[in-house]
Amino acid sequence: MPSPTQVVALLKAQNIRHVRLYDADRAMLHALANTGIRVTVSVPNEQLLGIGQSNATAANWVARNVIAHVPATNITAIAVGSEILTTLPNAAPVLVSALKFIHSALVASNLDGQIKVSTPQSSSIILDSFPPSQAFFNRSWDPVMVPLLKFLQSTGSYFMLNVYPYYDYMQSNGVIPLDYALFRPLPPNKEAVDANTLLHYTNVFDAIVDAAYFSMSYLNFTKIPIFVTESGWPSKGDSSEPDATLDNANTYNSNLIRHVLNNTGTPKHPGIVVSTYIYELYNEDSRPGPVSEKNWGLFDANGMPVYTLHLTGAGTLLANDTTNQTFCVAKEGADPKMLQAALDWACGPGKVDCSFLLQGQPCYEPDNVVAHSTYAFNAYFQKMAKSPGTCDFKGVATITTSDPSHGSCIFPGSAGRNGTFPNTTSLAPSSNSSTSGCHSVYFYGAGSFTTSVIIGVLLMSMVCL
Repeated sequence: MPSPTQVVALLKAQNIRHVRLYDADRAMLHALANTGIRVTVSVPNEQLLGIGQSNATAANWVARNVIAHVPATNITAIAVGSEILTTLPNAAPVLVSALKFIHSALVASNLDGQIKVSTPQSSSIILDSFPPSQAFFNRSWDPVMVPLLKFLQSTGSYFMLNVYPYYDYMQSNGVIPLDYALFRPLPPNKEAVDANTLLHYTNVFDAIVDAAYFSMSYLNFTKIPIFVTESGWPSKGDSSEPDATLDNANTYNSNLIRHVLNNTGTPKHPGIVVSTYIYELYNEDSRPGPVSEKNWGLFDANGMPVYTLHLTGAGTLLANDTTNQTFCVAKEGADPKMLQAALDWACGPGKVDCSFLLQGQPCYEPDNVVAHSTYAFNAYFQKMAKSPGTCDFKGVATITTSDPSHGSCIFPGSAGRNGTFPNTTSLAPSSNSSTSGCHSVYFYGAGSFTTSVIIGVLLMSMVCL
């Protein structure tokens, strides 16, 4: 898996200005120093009980994991635990104490103005989430939720919420349409309407976020913004997970990004951006559980894009690779006859300009079917704007982030031989709920909102991703 230095190189190459860490790994924080990247660090669940029961332990945690790294590392938030109410309920009684102790340590160091403190919650703590106007938090958690919301309001922090339309869809027994979960356009008669407010909901994501807003209102808290700390869709599943597919993952994440970048807001709060992390940066091949649990990443373990996000019309084009570039190349070990057939198609019906492959031209050498088909495959892939399915050629092509250009043969999509790349905001990957996971993509929006992508990084003793 990538080292902290490699992860930071990815962030910098992608012009990503925000990153979330799921702990406070020292090597990662050192690697992030002097980059200007805004960092959210986290208190792991296993450390919560100790911190929630001891002001001194909290102060030591802040000294070791925050004060030791600022200002070189631009730490701007601390996430205390993850989904404590639903995954570690025995620690719930000390959750708010942990937040207060952490915040007091920041105050003592005069850092409370720049570093916010909150705790991510699962959307499952919201009961009767539709219609959103009737939603409320599980009342059994009122002894925790009320003081938590008081703390967030008094410190000017935000309510962190993990939102997974995939799970809502899977658990609905067919009640929730797939298109509604994926942000696909719905005809007006298919939109969900809240009968109490007459607000129309075109996607599950907005309905869940508004359910959280209404749940806070039910407890008389109306000024706390929501920050979605995890969201995403798996790209592969087992036989019981037929909708965990590449196409659905691409559709959900692409539409979610577009939804955030377009400043859409929610029906209850139109125009107010819901800052969002996408789960996750890398697939986790060794993670236990269903196949889907291993396949939330935008990249595989080798750093290859699992799919290329389709963001046409999103305002800013984001590309999930380490250099703002992806290329299509011949697959290693592919049958030469199939490569030749695919090459003939690309240069014929595919309408690729293959003149660069003629004798005497820059890409003629090496004169073999692998090299020539790689050039043609990539030219077609780039011509088709890297659309899903345009780098397959009956299974003999694959996507790579390594520029196949060589000598004077510069491939379409290459930034050239000098190692410089276009100055664009692009997407790099994310982190899931189930209390572990790795990387999240975050779109920051507030006031005059700046458009950027964030990667939340889950770190154990190394970058787990």
